[in-house]
Amino acid sequence: MARLSLPTTARLSSTLRVDPTNITVIKALNRLSRPSLLSLVLDWLDERNQSLCPPLLRRPDAEEYEDEDDFYPPAQSLSELRELYEAMQLRKGGRREVVDRVLEGDWRYGLSLYQLAMADLQYLYDHPGSLKWTAYRIQRLQTPGHEDDAEGPEIADKESITVPRFHPSTFLQNLQAEVLPDVKAHYNFDRPKGMPLLLLRIFIIDSPYNTDLAVSTRHRGRPGLASSGSSSSATTSFDASRTIYIAFPDASPHIYISKSANAATASSTAGGAAGEAKSLRALVVEGVPKALSRPRERYALKGTGLSTKNLGAMLAVKGAGRANAAGGGWSVYAGTETADLKADNPLQTLKTLPTPPLSDASSANDDTAENTDYGRKRRRLVDPDEAEDEKQQKRARAAAQARFGDAAKVDDGKGVERLDVAIEDPFPTDTAIPPPDGDYDARRGAGAGEPSRRKSKGRKSILDLSLSQEDLEDVSNERGRGRANEEGEESWAPRVRLSFHGSHVFAGLRQLVEAGIVDGERMPGWMTGEEGVTAGAVRHGRIKGFRGSGV
Repeated sequence: MARLSLPTTARLSSTLRVDPTNITVIKALNRLSRPSLLSLVLDWLDERNQSLCPPLLRRPDAEEYEDEDDFYPPAQSLSELRELYEAMQLRKGGRREVVDRVLEGDWRYGLSLYQLAMADLQYLYDHPGSLKWTAYRIQRLQTPGHEDDAEGPEIADKESITVPRFHPSTFLQNLQAEVLPDVKAHYNFDRPKGMPLLLLRIFIIDSPYNTDLAVSTRHRGRPGLASSGSSSSATTSFDASRTIYIAFPDASPHIYISKSANAATASSTAGGAAGEAKSLRALVVEGVPKALSRPRERYALKGTGLSTKNLGAMLAVKGAGRANAAGGGWSVYAGTETADLKADNPLQTLKTLPTPPLSDASSANDDTAENTDYGRKRRRLVDPDEAEDEKQQKRARAAAQARFGDAAKVDDGKGVERLDVAIEDPFPTDTAIPPPDGDYDARRGAGAGEPSRRKSKGRKSILDLSLSQEDLEDVSNERGRGRANEEGEESWAPRVRLSFHGSHVFAGLRQLVEAGIVDGERMPGWMTGEEGVTAGAVRHGRIKGFRGSGV
């Protein structure tokens, strides 16, 4: 441990060791399966990782019986230790055996922050649905033309298609400058296999130091005094840590930010901890566009209304070449993979020649076959009702293919598990024939005033949380005073919200269309996934533009 530690704004080093008795280390290893844990340990023992993950080896000048009483005696070399863990892979056993060997034997002096980052990433790769991702669009801001305009609100440049250049080292330096001085973070980049994106893991610790004091659970008391204090106050700083992931897809103006890994636990234990997790995540969300900005080239993050646990679905909707709303049946125009280019794409300049028409001889043979007695008997045996049902099923399948295209398949691996939509269109009424006994006025008055007086019970829905404060005020004002139609009369807007749940929402909607339950010809476009949103408000039959396609 450093003899003298001073508060600094530098980030945490990857070589800092965390005590193996720390609850964070124990949880990080125990949630991995035995095969994943053994594969991770072998990665630690790689020659390229020895500067960050060095194990405990026996000293060359050690006495022969020095480690006689040690339950896990140190190995002589890396090759010997590697052979030991490879032998553990070949035989059966429990996870506890590997964890004890790591924490009490080969890494008894602690795991580095780099090793903890590798353990967290391994768990993320083993459980892709463990985190919920939210997509943001990187929007360039207009450069103020005068000094007086610089003090005003930031205005997005919607016509600009400029994407900021991303350099990992420069980005981390700028991002660390935006973090509070009494908070330290450890950054780790990784590239998942089979995914065109760069993943950044941010491990935030509530500490002003970037030395061993930031991760130590011993000898920590008041700030600046390392010789006094209880163990209970020592674990406060490290246990308040938060982990946030940021994904940078290749050649895309979007980024994906995960919710805090401990947000669910914090919200169930204490409200203050949950608020702290949200504030740390908000701090990162605010710091990312500032870290990407340069002089006279400022950027901001704009919510897209897309949240899901599936990174594959994120890349399909907001990945490379998906800056617009080219989903559903329109996805055939945005195919970028090799399989899409080989398919029958409308954008193909060279297509296969059409099948030549049948010859006269073959057509004559077909006519002869149709005029046989067997053909006439087959036509007589067909039930008209069955023929009509078969015709309707064929029409429903054709409508589903036209509306969804090649997307929304059950086994495509791009499932979205939730879709929340608020219908804010006014209720259609016939103003030419007023209802008797003033029912229309009473119903309209009750519908307009009741939502503003009624208090909602229970927790807020995801749709409420996704709406900004400005939109909520706009919606409440419109509901409170009613909406005016083209003739100037107020109309009644019912409070209708739709929420779809499942492993693959749009694939389920496609199956409903194929079964004839949902009319595929009249269904709105946001039900096919072409808008690329999972939460939004529908006005005049369309998802509001700034939440989705930008129309």
